[in-house]
Amino acid sequence: MSFDEEWSAARATATAHVSMRLNQAPADPGGGGGGGGGLDLNQDHIGAIGSEAYKLHTRLQTDGKHAATATAEAAGALTKEGFASGAALLKANSLWESQVKTLVAACATISNGLNYSLASHAKDEQQLHADFTASAIDKYLK
Repeated sequence: MSFDEEWSAARATATAHVSMRLNQAPADPGGGGGGGGGLDLNQDHIGAIGSEAYKLHTRLQTDGKHAATATAEAAGALTKEGFASGAALLKANSLWESQVKTLVAACATISNGLNYSLASHAKDEQQLHADFTASAIDKYLK
């Protein structure tokens, strides 16, 4: 068996094993996942999702705060004139900023997690390739 044949057989076995394990996993009681099948993601799709998460992260850091100064000024002016809505506006702005920070952190987590997954998968593929290359060479040396 050539290296390419051995490599293809090993990948097919691994894919079948992962698919079998996923099919045996209990259904998500929260209604979150489809039922059926194997893992079918490609690296280009994962990379695109990670890239979009990074873009959203970058935009939220600036665009999520663009009204902060105007809001603070309006709240200050309302409070100065004795309106209770000034304090309420400050509180709403504070909650908004908190939520923006949460979204920025979530986008960073998604982007970083997907980038790590891609890099880790590539490293694992290289190691498997090296292992199988060594086993094919070892076979011919015996």
